Amino acid sequence: MQRWRGLDMVPDGWGRCVVTIGVFDGLHRGHELIVRTAVGRARALRVPALMMTFDPHPAEVLRPGSHPPELTTLRRRADLAEELGVDVFLAMPFTTALQTTSAESFVHEILVETLHVAEVVVGEDFRFGHRGAGSLELLVTLGERWGFGATGVSLLGDGAMKVSSTYVRAAIAAGDVTAAAAALGRLHRVEGVVVHGDGRGAGLGIPTANLDPTPHAAIPADGVYACWFNLGTRRSPAAVSVGTNPTFEGKERRVEAFVLDGGGNFYGRRIALDFVERLRGMEKYDAVEALMAQIEQDVARTHEVLGTTPG
Repeated sequence: MQRWRGLDMVPDGWGRCVVTIGVFDGLHRGHELIVRTAVGRARALRVPALMMTFDPHPAEVLRPGSHPPELTTLRRRADLAEELGVDVFLAMPFTTALQTTSAESFVHEILVETLHVAEVVVGEDFRFGHRGAGSLELLVTLGERWGFGATGVSLLGDGAMKVSSTYVRAAIAAGDVTAAAAALGRLHRVEGVVVHGDGRGAGLGIPTANLDPTPHAAIPADGVYACWFNLGTRRSPAAVSVGTNPTFEGKERRVEAFVLDGGGNFYGRRIALDFVERLRGMEKYDAVEALMAQIEQDVARTHEVLGTTPG
């Protein structure tokens, strides 16, 4: 899969393609349906499938400081798109100039003149252009004028609930990583670099990897979770604490992973945590002994949830 940042990377002689457009944060099951539809149409037309997303999140440009919790990093989004069969991942820098581009100009200058679109596939509620003036209906009309097709994909729902990034963020904020995983179609992942902490865990015989998450990462509610710890090709069970560590009067909210199949020097390494299940809320203990007894239970429960065997 080719990965482009901006339209300057469109190669000379670029032919026609099928384009799907959206922020696609999380690439949840609803997004996946849209992308798979686009890939299917591209295969039928024998042209590349191009996925256009935006960086930074449009909300940050429209209302600085309002960037929503991010469900996937841009790199992760590209990796997932590749797994879905996308041929080109185009990250469009979302600028004030792009934000103020009219819907018709966006279609004519970007989709028609630059990307030579054969068909556009979007969600049925898709909005684009200045002040969100563009819609699926406008795409159909402009397609008839400029010679491309436009397909709308119905929103995916589970009963009365529509699968959306907003719903997934709410589930994660509540600590319901199981519900988030059901909507995403995969476990929620938090990525970052391991940094030095207080060293208190090592002194207690439970060394933890202290994660510095990527900016705007959607961090689950405070509590203890059964997770998978990913470092390169290594995948290990981990009991992960999210919170301020109230037993030791902590003030800074942290994400700390106790890797259960052995330690290692993780400092400075980029890791990913896949959240499987919330085991309990964050609690304050009057004595270290009580905390250690609870951690022993958390470890046993983590092995049970993940189906792993204590080493």
